[in-house]
Amino acid sequence: MNPLAIFGTSSDAGKTTLVMALCRIFADRGLKVAPFKAQNVSNNSAVTKEGREISRAQCFQAEAARVEPSYLFNPVLLKSHGNGSVQVIVNGLVYQNQSIAAYYAEIAGLKQQVSAAFLQLQQDYDVVIAEGAGSPVELNLLNKDLSNTFVANAFNTQNILVADIERGGVFASIYGTLELMDPVMRRNLIGVVINKFRGDRRFFDDGEKIIAERFGIPVLGVLPFQPLNIDMEDSQSLRNYQQRLGEVKIRVAVLAYPGLSNYNDLDVLMADPELVVELIHAYRPLDGFDMLLLPGSKTVIRDLQWLKKQGLFEAVLQFNKPVFGICGGYQMLCESLHDPDALEHESAIVETGLGFIDDTVVYQNPKILTRGHYPLFSYTEISGYEIHCGRMDKYPLYYQRGSYGRIDSLSIATLLTSMDGGNADDCREQSRPPSLAVAGTHIHGVFDDDTFRTDYFKAINPQYQGYRYAAYREAEIQGFADMVAENLDIAAILRALQVL
Repeated sequence: MNPLAIFGTSSDAGKTTLVMALCRIFADRGLKVAPFKAQNVSNNSAVTKEGREISRAQCFQAEAARVEPSYLFNPVLLKSHGNGSVQVIVNGLVYQNQSIAAYYAEIAGLKQQVSAAFLQLQQDYDVVIAEGAGSPVELNLLNKDLSNTFVANAFNTQNILVADIERGGVFASIYGTLELMDPVMRRNLIGVVINKFRGDRRFFDDGEKIIAERFGIPVLGVLPFQPLNIDMEDSQSLRNYQQRLGEVKIRVAVLAYPGLSNYNDLDVLMADPELVVELIHAYRPLDGFDMLLLPGSKTVIRDLQWLKKQGLFEAVLQFNKPVFGICGGYQMLCESLHDPDALEHESAIVETGLGFIDDTVVYQNPKILTRGHYPLFSYTEISGYEIHCGRMDKYPLYYQRGSYGRIDSLSIATLLTSMDGGNADDCREQSRPPSLAVAGTHIHGVFDDDTFRTDYFKAINPQYQGYRYAAYREAEIQGFADMVAENLDIAAILRALQVL
């Protein structure tokens, strides 16, 4: 069976979501499908069953394919380290921090790693669907490319080109890409997909004819614009997110520092119709919010310094309502952050934290990469994952203290009073509300747990009801895949893959 590759006329054309949808469509037809991206550039990552780190996008696609994520799905991951350098992750493990020039100097060896991963997937799965990166015709980068021309040529993939009609110039973008495309990639191109179409579909009938007759390539489908508000891959997706608001109960402020990472932790909150989630990109008063969230950060110390320069550091100190930190945001809540080996910063440094937690963070190798069920707070079955180099002595997984808010849930009350040395019965008997002012954890995915999330937000507002996030997430994936299946010539694609 032939492998398939999805390339785009530009970044954000819709490659990731089309791969996701095809993974679900093919899986529903009984095929065992592996998503693949040779090289991804993203600060959003997750941990696989092997204890390796890959892009969240490939984990998302694996979820759609109903297969276990593997480091083979994303053999090279680059994370921004600031000042023109990147953290290079190969086969799910940190290789080293490099300048872009040093990274490109080792591209031949990385191609060997990509080839080994792809060939193994071809042995283990019925079909591999590779996602390209950006545009496949960046002429100055062709010899350094891992995700586009190299994949198309090395593995003789059948190819689809995705064009984003929403940004305008769709005909020029398709024509220009075809004219500049590598001959092997062009020879195996089975068609074009027009993505993000708004309005009456019939108005593009002539457009299809123009592409087929003048460009010599069929249009496999025209996909209507349909937002997919889970596992957003970049910060622009966050900015464009449209919340599905209902009867709003709680306003959440999220500190969106420059090194913001793993913001898939925000998906569950931004999809909640009872929450208004606002991203704070610069100083503003926080007193109008009911809760403050410090999410993950790829550059914790640098982002902590950014908070101080913006004036947000003092604003957080003055915030007298619940504060929650996740991973890097959790570390910022501590007394101090030590980076003796310059893992987080360009030089060794000690930075003063917010001081809510009486603990010190020390950054050390190796990076902690774990996934599973955690005895988090008073809950024993919260599933999630850890990705961090920071170590804490007293509270490696979680912490909670403070003096704000009434806890209606017994499980949360047990947690809070036990952290302060008391117990829930004493609190009830003395009519003293336990507190939830400051809390944090290294565990990504903590708010995905319906019970914990509902208990936490009920403590802030007893009128909060909650919802079933897993069901919502599955409905989003299946609904998007069904839309693609309805508007795409799936039979033509399967014929090209030699399935039919």
